[in-house]
Amino acid sequence: MNGTFTDVLLLLAIAVVLVWAFRRIRLPAILAYLVAGIIAGPDVTAWIKDPDDYHFIAELGVVLLLFSLGLEFSLPKMIAMRRLVFGLGAGQVVICTLLFAGLGYLWLGDWTAAMVIGGTLALSSTAVVIKQLGESSQLTTRKGQSTVAVLLFQDIAVVPMLIIIPLLAAGDGNVNIWQSLGIALLKGTAIVVVLMAIGKWVLPHIFREIARLRTDELFVLATLLVALVAGGLTHLFGLSMALGAFLAGMMLGESKYKHQLEADIRPFRDILMGLFFITVGMQLNLDVFLHNLHWIVLAVLGVGLLKMLVVRILAGVMKEREEDAWGAGLMLFQMGEFGFVLVSLALSYALLPAEVASLLVGVGVLGMAVTPLVIQNCRNIVAPLVRRSRGADSDQPQQPNVSEPKKVLVLGFGRVGQTVSRFLTNEGIDHLAIDHDTKRVQEAIAGGAAVFFGDAARRDILKAVHADQVELIIISFADDLKALEVLRAIREINEHAEIIVRSRDDLRLEAMMQAGATQVVPDTLEASLMLVSQILSRSGVPIRRILARLDQARRSHYGEMHGFYPGETTDMDPEKIDRLQFLHAVQLTDSAYACGRELAQLALDDLDVQIKSVRRGEQEFSEVNGDFTLNRDDVVVLAGGPRAIEAAESYLLNG
Repeated sequence: MNGTFTDVLLLLAIAVVLVWAFRRIRLPAILAYLVAGIIAGPDVTAWIKDPDDYHFIAELGVVLLLFSLGLEFSLPKMIAMRRLVFGLGAGQVVICTLLFAGLGYLWLGDWTAAMVIGGTLALSSTAVVIKQLGESSQLTTRKGQSTVAVLLFQDIAVVPMLIIIPLLAAGDGNVNIWQSLGIALLKGTAIVVVLMAIGKWVLPHIFREIARLRTDELFVLATLLVALVAGGLTHLFGLSMALGAFLAGMMLGESKYKHQLEADIRPFRDILMGLFFITVGMQLNLDVFLHNLHWIVLAVLGVGLLKMLVVRILAGVMKEREEDAWGAGLMLFQMGEFGFVLVSLALSYALLPAEVASLLVGVGVLGMAVTPLVIQNCRNIVAPLVRRSRGADSDQPQQPNVSEPKKVLVLGFGRVGQTVSRFLTNEGIDHLAIDHDTKRVQEAIAGGAAVFFGDAARRDILKAVHADQVELIIISFADDLKALEVLRAIREINEHAEIIVRSRDDLRLEAMMQAGATQVVPDTLEASLMLVSQILSRSGVPIRRILARLDQARRSHYGEMHGFYPGETTDMDPEKIDRLQFLHAVQLTDSAYACGRELAQLALDDLDVQIKSVRRGEQEFSEVNGDFTLNRDDVVVLAGGPRAIEAAESYLLNG
């Protein structure tokens, strides 16, 4: 017991130090976890004698990650993505497996070992890629969705691979292999149907009863129980635990408790994911890795190049944009966490030589280690491969251009910040918003807003957006202490700018004025209107036009201010969530039901949903009538309650 406690304490200490050090030099936390695993593993300090002791607990991190992903990908969205999952995903797995198996046979001269190598290298890392897509605000982009579709099929493909490896070792022949696969398919279909039925008709009633009790602990426990039971059921039937958790999350993603579930599970998910990456680092054999480093680097590059070419060709056949095709292929270049499972299983059945298994683990660890850097710089890497420049036909939201200073900076893109941004857009005033909420930034970019992801209190972020040259800066954080921190950071690099600060009340008004605020404006919707009047006045807009716009907003009962992009910090109390009005961007795929139909035909008013705007390429239509026809690749920004928006999205995509 004491030994286990000491091991955990040492792991925690080194993880904290390394994550701090890596984040200080702007490297991803995943790299810190991998290095922590290498240090604590058998080949360096040997604090942890057997990494397998922690494998099961670490695997729960992947389970919770896939549960969270399922909450984002509701059933209607998955139906809309079926072409990518079973077209692009299936094609990538089959072709890459055959290619790598062929190369493995040329290397080892053994078809059994070659098939194991082919299946191992064909898989990519669901855990690393999805985490990085979320952190880099690329999860909702077209290439992000293509990448997720391939990863989902890979998780499904792991099942037959796990079945085939013991049969290859037994050498019983094709009949037993096909018979076992058929039985596994029936079991899988049965458990999927059961989980979907429970998720649709049982779980909403359970969570409704839990919500009535208003006990946060019970809600958290129920969320963890659902994720783990779903994963346990699929594992019991021979499927991966991660797949079961994804299905459970996908079913609950259509309920009104979706956002609360995601917020409750996030701390457990992040901690266990860190432990998962530590166990991956522990599996690395440093002697083999260092002696064969040149071959491992070549293998990572070769595997990545082949995967990227395969995905590029398949995506091109499916009429995906060139940049998205290259980007999705690049993101999938690494070997995945399930590859370690396949290698371990093959090694236990003596299907792989020990040295080959160590080399594969080295390829996997190195690929995972560089994946965060590759995904963060994906656009720059694929840019030379794209024959044509991005034009008006772009079907993904473009990141804001920060090469030149903007006229106005809006720091914080919560409800007040979004109101400010809308008024500035209406007046054609060039501005940029900064926010540190990953989900909110994703939604806003998808809806066409100019939002930069980053912490506005950091000087390097402020320098990147030219805050030292901007003449007018708005600080709209709800937290007064955060606003003060940002205000002081700005004044250190910009003494001449006019800075207008939003505050909750007047408790810290004097402190804000002393810190350098030009004006402090109180909260509430009326305060939001006053803030806008100050901004427009300092931007040179005539006072009559300002008063007319404010009068129009009041006469419409703040109609322009209703609806906002929810984020991770938005209050998602189930009892009042249906009274909130959110904004949500829906991209119409080529098979979407709404394509080619007029708004009058769709009758979205019957669903209590309004269309705020439609973005078509570089054009944005803020006022659309009943005769407006929706086209393929349009981004429709919906306004309404969470459940109404989910119903409208399903209707637009699937009818």
